[in-house]
Amino acid sequence: MSALDISVQRRPDPATDDRLAQILAKPGFGVSFTDHMLTVDWTPDAGWHDARITAYGPITLDPATAVLHYAQEIFEGMKAYRHADGSVWTFRPEANGARMARSSRRLALPELPADDFVATVDALVQVDERWVPDAEGEKSLYLRPFMFASEAFLGVRPAKHVTYMVIASPAGSYFAGGLKPVSLLVAEHHTRAAIGGMGAAKTGGNYASSLAPQQEAIDKGFDQVVFLDAIERKYVEELGGMNLYFVHDDGTIVTPELTGTILEGVTRASIMELAKSLGHKVEERRFSLDEWRHGVGSGRITEVFACGTAAVVTPVGRLAWQDQEVDSSVAGDAGPVTKQVRQALVDIQYGRAEDTFGWMHRVL
Repeated sequence: MSALDISVQRRPDPATDDRLAQILAKPGFGVSFTDHMLTVDWTPDAGWHDARITAYGPITLDPATAVLHYAQEIFEGMKAYRHADGSVWTFRPEANGARMARSSRRLALPELPADDFVATVDALVQVDERWVPDAEGEKSLYLRPFMFASEAFLGVRPAKHVTYMVIASPAGSYFAGGLKPVSLLVAEHHTRAAIGGMGAAKTGGNYASSLAPQQEAIDKGFDQVVFLDAIERKYVEELGGMNLYFVHDDGTIVTPELTGTILEGVTRASIMELAKSLGHKVEERRFSLDEWRHGVGSGRITEVFACGTAAVVTPVGRLAWQDQEVDSSVAGDAGPVTKQVRQALVDIQYGRAEDTFGWMHRVL
């Protein structure tokens, strides 16, 4: 049970029904935000305190605020789903809370207890419940909890004032044009993270480091970039923001193992359990670029897909590096296993299938 006492000050000028209807009809992703936001402060003496929901709006930062200089910040990404009976649910929020605690330890930030994490997310969703779209078109309310060093000082040490916030944004389907295979370019001159670094933490620095190679991939006509390990430069790790899976001709599914350099995706972990329940053998191990190339060429690898909170599951098609290229798409479409896994997951999230795993958390 959460120990936080969350006060609520509703904004006097919430979005009109007409304006909200326009937004929810075509929400996009991360472009419109709900009426309110949640904030909690932390100091060494008071701990977590002054939890409050207020009108969404700009925040004021001193030019010397630590996060602006030393990047001490972390975040999470999750969704709230409207079920057919009107109820609202989140997916494995305790897993996001546990990952945020792990990220906190790596970034020398205070840990927010998991119960408090879930309670803060619930509180904002309850206040802004009307912003949760109907399930049609796989719409949802995207939730962004984040924490940053808000102390004003210049000095390399953990901040003594930290701010935790939650904001929310209605989101449409990640695939407006349908579920189509994405093309990938191998990052040959950049790495995402090294052993002992921050690769397993969900921190903005990891995403910032992916932007230059991601832009290079886009400039060359690709959708995404795929990173290799930082030491031997031959083992596949992940995309700029998604984990990878490789489907083999005997039904086995392989995903790169966690070595401290790969984000411990909640969707990744869920797919491992879900795929096993669907009769697939799932392996976590090192997976080389050569194995990818030879596997697709020989027919041993029949499908490749990526996963994450925003995209859920997306098929992977073309992969290119140096003067080589392979294509794992199935006639330009997602393969049967990719479709099976994706459908099983979203059916649980939207309440269309029984949640035998106990993953869904009712908010309203």
